[in-house]
Amino acid sequence: MTGAAAVEPPPRVLIADDQELIRTGFRLILTARGIDVVGEAADGVEAVALAARLRPDVVLMDIRMPGLDGLAAARQVLARQPDCRVLMLTTFDLDQYVYAALALGASGFLLKDVTAAHLAAAVRLVATGDALLSPSITRRLVERFADGRAAAAPAPAVHRDLAALTPRELEVLTLLGRGLSNAELAGHLTLSEATVKTHVARIFAKLTLRDRAQAVVLAYETGLVAPGD
Repeated sequence: MTGAAAVEPPPRVLIADDQELIRTGFRLILTARGIDVVGEAADGVEAVALAARLRPDVVLMDIRMPGLDGLAAARQVLARQPDCRVLMLTTFDLDQYVYAALALGASGFLLKDVTAAHLAAAVRLVATGDALLSPSITRRLVERFADGRAAAAPAPAVHRDLAALTPRELEVLTLLGRGLSNAELAGHLTLSEATVKTHVARIFAKLTLRDRAQAVVLAYETGLVAPGD
């Protein structure tokens, strides 16, 4: 052994957007920062096909594309490649489709006017398995649409796997839904951050959640957290 740290290969990225200028700009930004852009797609159908063939680590997916939209394309990509991470591209930071994207497993969203540094950092972050959105931002996004649907929707059904959680894990999930970070959870529950991380990992495993963004969505969908909590 040489003792040298192993060098992680750069994330492999597929860019899906119907605007050529967006694709070109993102490709130039990412390649200049050592990220490997393996392909570009101009619509959802092409994105699904290229993702299956190229097996990227991250897909930058425009929400609104002709034909098969980004939401439907993301659903197909994630169903076929659970380890792939999808970042949704949108013009509006509270686009109603972003809520649906987070619920189906997207790891976050980016505005199309994102800075070059933030774009590269976001891709690297989600490639490691983290969610891009902070819990508080996700909470505000989910709360807006959960609140808007509350009057028209019946009471949410209890997620069938919530019964598998221990009382402590249920408490952690509820606090996650309220936007608490691991450090805040540790302080609130008088636990170490390492213990909190263990609880969070077990919750994700039991409920088949990809990241904190999905945990927040689930907390609202199951009624653990209500808008305004």
